[in-house]
Amino acid sequence: MFYSLLRRLLFQLEPETAHHITLGAIEKAFRLGLLKQPVIDCPQRRVMGITFPNPIGLAAGLDKNGEYLDALAALGFGFVEVGTVTPRPQPGNPAPRLFRIPQAQAIINRLGFNNQGIDRLLENINRSSYTGVLGINIGKNFDTPIEHAVEDYRICLSKAYQYASYITINISSPNTKNLRELQATDALDTLLFTLKSEQLSLNQTHGKYTPLVVKIAPDLERSQIASIAQLLLKHKIDGIIATNTTLSRQGIEHLAISQETGGLSGAPLAEKATAVVAQLRHFLQGTIPIIGVGGIMSAQDAKKKMDAGASLIQIYSGLIYQGPSLITRIAQTICKDQYPSEQA
Repeated sequence: MFYSLLRRLLFQLEPETAHHITLGAIEKAFRLGLLKQPVIDCPQRRVMGITFPNPIGLAAGLDKNGEYLDALAALGFGFVEVGTVTPRPQPGNPAPRLFRIPQAQAIINRLGFNNQGIDRLLENINRSSYTGVLGINIGKNFDTPIEHAVEDYRICLSKAYQYASYITINISSPNTKNLRELQATDALDTLLFTLKSEQLSLNQTHGKYTPLVVKIAPDLERSQIASIAQLLLKHKIDGIIATNTTLSRQGIEHLAISQETGGLSGAPLAEKATAVVAQLRHFLQGTIPIIGVGGIMSAQDAKKKMDAGASLIQIYSGLIYQGPSLITRIAQTICKDQYPSEQA
């Protein structure tokens, strides 16, 4: 009820302004001791060799620079993913670049990896008290030619490696020109070979194995998903996130705002993202864990992702529309069911 009233006020503001105000308010409430962490009655889950307190995570994009880690963790998440972060700071695309669609419980964004760079992210992580499961989502700078993108990912991987519980390779944002070309077979083969080699080298250097995860788009054909699955197996990649935002406007074509460019998230993405999870389960046969994300606006949406084959789930748009109580509601639904978990 409280969040419903607060949301009405926030939705009167420009979306990006409301985003910063909300995060600032959560941070202040946490610092003042006003943020009471909910009790999430959920058995631990072991995925990618990592023990997760619960299977509900925060998707990348909400806290790009890792400025609010402690406060966001206090909402009850079992893990938090920060970023997307790039080697150098960049402002992202011109505003306005974030659009709400309340009647469809959806968001369109064309932010374009706006972030303060990998070095600032790591400074923020060092200043935080967060000791939970941390994903760091990495990408390339907008002005790095696509043929040199591998080096941007390698730089971020090398710097973030010792700080992360796992690292996500974001090759699927629709808001950086040509980025999705990295999902093509030859380009992805080269990228994964380089990053896997770097991972194994860093493992030797730091005495710590940090899993690599690939985040893919929901707009892929079945044959493309099959090819990606084969490359994940070939290079022994540790996990996959399905999915990023979509370029499709199916279900909202009648709304004028659907003409805005960018990636669509929220309720209209749910079915498409869940279908990708199911296809990955078919092609991977349980050999690589799947993190399901996209259109989880209710506990039932989360259950559908888990039933389709996800080992973990992440939320973002659902948090904006439903508020933090969504985390507890999801836990009450999916934690009572027995889903496969790795043996410790």
